[in-house]
Amino acid sequence: MTEDAVVDDELLTIGAFAARARLSAKALRLYDRLGLLAPDRVDEVSGYRYYRANQVERARLVALLRQLDMPLARIAELVETDGSDAAELLAGYWTDVETKVAGQRTLAEYLRARLSGRSSEMYGKFVVETVEVPEQVLITETRHTLADELPTWIGASLGRLEAAARECGGVSAAPFVVYHSEVSMESDGPAEACVPVADEAAARAWAAGQGRARQTAVRVEPAQRLAYARITKAQVAHPQILAAFEAVEQWVAAQGLRYAGPCREVYFADWNAAGPEDPVCDVAFPVN
Repeated sequence: MTEDAVVDDELLTIGAFAARARLSAKALRLYDRLGLLAPDRVDEVSGYRYYRANQVERARLVALLRQLDMPLARIAELVETDGSDAAELLAGYWTDVETKVAGQRTLAEYLRARLSGRSSEMYGKFVVETVEVPEQVLITETRHTLADELPTWIGASLGRLEAAARECGGVSAAPFVVYHSEVSMESDGPAEACVPVADEAAARAWAAGQGRARQTAVRVEPAQRLAYARITKAQVAHPQILAAFEAVEQWVAAQGLRYAGPCREVYFADWNAAGPEDPVCDVAFPVN
């Protein structure tokens, strides 16, 4: 056995191991309780914990990851992963953190503007126009959902409906999501994902075979006029999209128009192919 192997195989008390890892014994007990770093051996009589010297690196890694506020489940996964794969896991986590912080920063700016009476400055960033939309046959999926689940549900439901549209004569216009009531962290809508299709008879035959699992339906939406603002992929995130909706509401009020239905988001571009500054969505209200 080499000298390095002897050192790595050295059995240390929790105090000695804590000193070598530059952590407290309290932290090591916590890591054990959380399932992140168990001692190599626990004396059955005394209850003393003993660690191997080769566990020092893992102990230090766990401590550093906890400083990043990484959830315990993700720490457990990362410390069991080797090399570049572990680095990729960390990179993915940190991307999520930066995205969340960026959203919180934007939300704080938005709220600061509202509280200081500068909301009109944000509304001025959006150009509001109107468009006449012809009658459309829609296949739809409706769900009660809170705001944190909404983006995932929108992508999944529109994906399912667009696939189903192949049985219904194909997609005939841009998919959209209608909000029949507010969707937030306190209110769950419902929201309705809608895909316009070309063949009403085929759409009704498709809907008849779906059952009630996902609240699918077919409906015909009459021709209508929409007041809308076009936004980029980055602006779809909260709270930018709230400012866009409010800009349209302000414009509708200034024009003396009346609402003719619930608000909606019309997704006219390939979401996955779009960059942050590419236009992807119209936030809109039916008006008359």
